[in-house]
Amino acid sequence: MTYSTTDAAALANARWRKSSRSDNAAGCVELAQLPARLAVRDSKHPTGPALLFSPGTLAGFLRSARTPHLD
Repeated sequence: MTYSTTDAAALANARWRKSSRSDNAAGCVELAQLPARLAVRDSKHPTGPALLFSPGTLAGFLRSARTPHLD
């Protein structure tokens, strides 16, 4: 994934929040609100990559993740 210069600057200055569902163990994700997107990263690797989503795309993903699926 490549970031634009604007994304890179926004990520460098982002204010990250840890998920309230994360415990203090290794399985944590963090979220940051950027000007036009939301960023998600693994809290174990704060200098690693971040996934960028539009607010609507992330909301749809979270809605789907919470919905039980039939196999």
